[in-house]
Amino acid sequence: MQEIHKDLLTFVEQSIPFHKLLGIRVEHAVPGFARVRLPYQDAFCGNMARGALHGGVTAVLVDICGAVALWTHFGPLDKTATIDMRVDYQRPAPFDDLLAEGEVRVMGNRIASVHVRVTAAAAPDQLIAEGRCVYYVKRVPQQPETAGTQE
Repeated sequence: MQEIHKDLLTFVEQSIPFHKLLGIRVEHAVPGFARVRLPYQDAFCGNMARGALHGGVTAVLVDICGAVALWTHFGPLDKTATIDMRVDYQRPAPFDDLLAEGEVRVMGNRIASVHVRVTAAAAPDQLIAEGRCVYYVKRVPQQPETAGTQE
């Protein structure tokens, strides 16, 4: 079975400043699939009267989760860029942690498609949003790891 590259989780959670700001956590990742948690922050509030998070927060999570699911197929030197993204909102996101699960549906030579589902941590059976992301893919030849160094 293919494995994800060893530095992927650290890269996602610690190496991208925006992810650190949001507090992104990868809960599970295997080739072609990722589950990502976005911890609740008061700054994410959108409509206080409705008790709902800002819709942009959900959209950001869709894109991040889609990219993480895609990166499970890649090495650390490969590159991706979002070409298109669609988010269908089903209900307002409550003041709670959000969970997103992304599954790679199509993996081509240059284009990939990922389907993402978003729920609240307290109600994982209630769909908040679904997203479809299309990414440009650029593979970079990976350097084989060496067992030791020679001087």
